[in-house]
This record gives sequence, structure tokens and C-alpha cells, in this order.
Amino acid sequence: MRTIALLSVATVIFVACQSNSPDHASTPDEHQDSTLSPVETKKPNTTYKPAFEGQTRIAGVRTKAGLDVKVVAEGLRNPWGMVNLPDGRILITEKGGTMRIVSTSGQLSAPITGLPPVNDSGQGGLLDVAIDPDFSQNRLVYWSFSQNVPPGTLTALGKGKLSADEQRIEGAAVIYQAKPAFNSSLHYGSRLEWDKQGNLFMSTGERSDIVSRPQAQQLNSALGKVLHLTKDGKPVAGNPFMNKDGALPEIYSYGHRNVQGLATHPETGDLWEIEFGPRGGDEVNRIQAGKDYGWPEITYGLEYSGERIGKAITQKEGMEQPVYYWDPVVSPSGAVFYSGNMFPEWKNNLFIGALSGMHIVRLVIKDNKVVGEERLLEDMKNRIRDVLQGPDGSLYAITDGGNGKLLQIRSK
Repeated sequence: MRTIALLSVATVIFVACQSNSPDHASTPDEHQDSTLSPVETKKPNTTYKPAFEGQTRIAGVRTKAGLDVKVVAEGLRNPWGMVNLPDGRILITEKGGTMRIVSTSGQLSAPITGLPPVNDSGQGGLLDVAIDPDFSQNRLVYWSFSQNVPPGTLTALGKGKLSADEQRIEGAAVIYQAKPAFNSSLHYGSRLEWDKQGNLFMSTGERSDIVSRPQAQQLNSALGKVLHLTKDGKPVAGNPFMNKDGALPEIYSYGHRNVQGLATHPETGDLWEIEFGPRGGDEVNRIQAGKDYGWPEITYGLEYSGERIGKAITQKEGMEQPVYYWDPVVSPSGAVFYSGNMFPEWKNNLFIGALSGMHIVRLVIKDNKVVGEERLLEDMKNRIRDVLQGPDGSLYAITDGGNGKLLQIRSK
């Protein structure tokens, strides 16, 4: 493993990374060494006001511990999602339709094949991955991907068994399709997250187009949703719209734009969601069953053209407010709550990969509110696609692109 020269975060200068990046905030907790200025310094895209104090541009915080950052592996082809295997290795998806395993020593396996064809144009391809809670016994793997389904494409969920030689997926099957299919190569979502009962949360995007966008609000469509599915891809009993006429029973929450982050709080068990905004308005939400999260009726962002969206409102009765938002955006992707012992000061903090932001977001959360924000690895200038906590309490990240890297962050 090659060590990267990295300044201790205690000495990192908090500077904006990129024109379409980051964010800020306003008052850290008792575990932090100081209250700093918000990490975002760029002018917001809008003049919209937050609904409550600390909803955006919260005060900055700094990690006290020194950070040791290593490149564990490189040469990944557009990596997208990753998951820990029981023996400490990491299974990683590649957007083109294969998976790879990275050993604890950093060795990269040959591509794992046998998955259904993916449409990897635009934002599509092989997306997130999860292993069965009983993987040690059944070797079952689940993955989300963009599938060709005339007249377009959709986000699908696959399931199969990792072969004993780890070279292929056996018995691959598509167990769920987020319909309707739509002719777009954008906004597929999609993250996978287990609940405590062994069911899967799966997120989708609303496919971006002005025509498909309203379906985020429609309960007869799986676009722009957080879904709750069994291991067989069926609706989970007790889902909030199970007995509602005209509604898909797999829907758990709705009104989402493009959800690429799902994470479970280690103490409360709450599901948190992170989604892309347009020009401004990236969001962090605490998901509650049956709730409407507003897109495209309310937003803290603008069209990419600079035009206002819809009625240009940020609040509406019956629609949830984001716990936190960014303007300008950081382009948030994979996320994880920290529960390890290597960094005690990070306990229960939320970590998010930032693509256009080119850093890892650290959010300090107290009583379901963000009270501090930090940017990690800014100086490395990498688009961070996903983050993962290792068994030893280190933090892993994968970088986006044709020569993707697996990074490991440990305490010095």
C-alpha cells in the first residue's frame, strides 16, 4: 500500500474545492475542539433562506487526530459501490458491469462476471452492492443496476450467488424493477441498505427529465423513491402504502430527486438519505415511513440554466424539510455513519462522498440536527463515489473514474 503525504486534518485549510461544490453550517458539539467558520465560502446560487437555523452552512469542525491515508488499490474501472466481506476483504462494483474483490493486502481480483447486462451510458451501469446478512452461509449478493427495458431503461435489483472460486455470479436473477422505464441515461439512484429485519431499502432517482420529474410525487411510480423490499424483491409487510389504492406497496418514502446515499444511524436505527439537488439544494434527510420529501414541489436549488423551479418555493405543508442542504452543491454520493473505535471523536458522525466537491463530508449530528461540518481529503482532489467503515474502525473511500482507487484512512 502506498502512503499519501497528507496534512493532519487539524492543519487543513478549509477552502472551497470547485465551482459547483460544497456547504457550511453553524455550531459544533461538546466533543469538538473549536467552532470554526463554515467550510463553504462560495456565494450561494439562490437567495432562499433556510427554514431553521443550522439547516445549511453550519460551523466548521476539525478532527483532532492525525490522519494516515493510504492507497490500498488502484486500477478500478469506474467503481461505484462497495461492501465489506466477512473476512475483511471488500467487494466493489464497476460501472461497466463487473465486480472486483480487494484483499486486505490490496490485491485486486480479476473481474467477477455473470451479472445481467447493464446499460452504462450516462449515469447508468452497475451501481450499488450489498451482501446477504447470512452471506457466510449462502454467499448471496444483491446489486442495483440500470437495465434496458423498452421503451427505455430503469433501475433494477439483482440477486445471485458468488461462486466458490469467486470468478462469477451464479444464478443471477432480476428480482425487482423500478417502473416505469424511461428514455433517459440520468438519475437512476441507487443505494442499498439493510434494515434490522433483513429487508432491503433501495433508492431510485426520478430520471431527471422535466417530463419524468413529477413522478417523484406520484405513488403509482417507483421513480424518485426510497423503496422497502424483501430478499425476494417483494414489498415488505407493513409498508406505509401497502393498502392504498393506486399506490405501489413497495414505496417507503417519496418526493426524492436522485438518491445516491443511504445510511442507518448506529444508535437510533433511523434511516438517513442523501440526494443530489439541481443547481444548489443537495439534501440530507432523515427518512420516515410514508413521508413526502418535496421534490419537485419544493427545493433549495435552481435549474441548471439558472431558472427557478416550479413555484420557486422551499416549504409546503405536508412536505418534509431536509435536515441539511448545500448551496452550492457538493454532489453527494455514498454515505456511512461511523461507529468504530479508531476515531472516538467521530462516533455517530455521518460521512458522505462528494463528487464535484472532491472531498469527504463529515457531519456532526446531535438530536437529529447537523451541528458541525468538516471536509476531509480536500487536498487530494478526488471525486469520492462511496465511503465505508472497515472492521477495524478505519474509513475507506473509492474514487470515481477510469483509474479508480480504494483509499483507507487510519488514525496516526
